Amino acid sequence: MLTQERCSNRLNERRAPEKGAEVLEFAVVLTVLLSLLFGIFTMARGYNIYQTITRAAREGARAAVLPSSAATGGAYMDASGVSQANSTVFQNYIAPALRAANLDPDRVANYSEQVSWLDAGDPSQQCGVKISFQYPYTLFLPMLQSNLTTIQIGTHVQMRRENPPSDGTCP
Repeated sequence: MLTQERCSNRLNERRAPEKGAEVLEFAVVLTVLLSLLFGIFTMARGYNIYQTITRAAREGARAAVLPSSAATGGAYMDASGVSQANSTVFQNYIAPALRAANLDPDRVANYSEQVSWLDAGDPSQQCGVKISFQYPYTLFLPMLQSNLTTIQIGTHVQMRRENPPSDGTCP
C-alpha cells in the first residue's frame, strides 16, 4: 500500500503545473468558435440580401417585359432609362419585394432600367429589359466597436420582351 500511495502522490505532483490549462484551452477554443460562428452568420446574411435583391429585380423585369392589354394598345410599363423615383416597375414590384424581406428600398443605389437589344452581335438578338441596382451591406461583428466595412451587393437581370414590335425596332 505504501508503494501505491507514493505513486499517487508523485502523479499528483506532476499534474500540479497543469491546473487551469483546461480553462485556458476552453477560452481560446471558444473565441475561435464564436468568431467562426459570427462570420458564418455575417456571410449568410450577405448572401440572403443578394438572393433577395436578385429576386426583386426578376419580379420587376418580369413585369416590365409584359405588354398591357390589347385594348390599351399593348404598351409596356416603363420607357427606357427612367429613374428609380419615376419607375412604375420599381415602385410596384421591386420595392414591395424588398420590403417583404425587411430591406429598405430607399437604400437602393445606381438603379438602372434599360430597354435595349439583348445579346448584341447575335443575329437572333431580341429586344428586352435590363434592370440592375446595388444594395449596401455592412459587415458587422459584435465583438468590435466599429463596423468593418460596407459593401455594395449588386444584381443585374435581363429578360426578353413578349411580343416585340415586328418592325425590328427596340424602343
